Amino acid sequence: MPLHWTIDSQKALFHVIAEGFVDKADADRMIDVMVASDILHYRKLFDGSAGDTRLSPMDVFTIGVRLRELHATGPMGPLAVVVPEDKYVLLSRVLGMLAVAKRPMRIFNDPAKAHAWMESAAIRASTPVPVSVVDEGASRESDDGTGHLEERPSPS
Repeated sequence: MPLHWTIDSQKALFHVIAEGFVDKADADRMIDVMVASDILHYRKLFDGSAGDTRLSPMDVFTIGVRLRELHATGPMGPLAVVVPEDKYVLLSRVLGMLAVAKRPMRIFNDPAKAHAWMESAAIRASTPVPVSVVDEGASRESDDGTGHLEERPSPS
């Protein structure tokens, strides 16, 4: 299988590495896992630097539409995508669709820079808490936009 992923619930990180040729079925399987695991709010790091694809422009468009539809289901976590320069044009349509979500997103050619950005304090702090967790009434800390954390009391 050309896509390998790790779901780290402690870090709220979904890390995907592409190796070899990725087809539409591989991409669909990855999306299915994200949805079934309820991790759309996690930070996502997709490293395609060692991957390739035989996706047609229509396949890329279909994947982009599917991902865009997921934006309406709840908060989307930050996204870093690493692509080789020669694949940027092919993937630009789907990347543009992903950029519509209200979340930090950057495209890289260097996996180390993508990792550093994804682990930065600002990006870690911007990872949304899913509505289901907030609705449970658990007390939690949140970034007030200044980098300071404030305690939110539980509703009584």
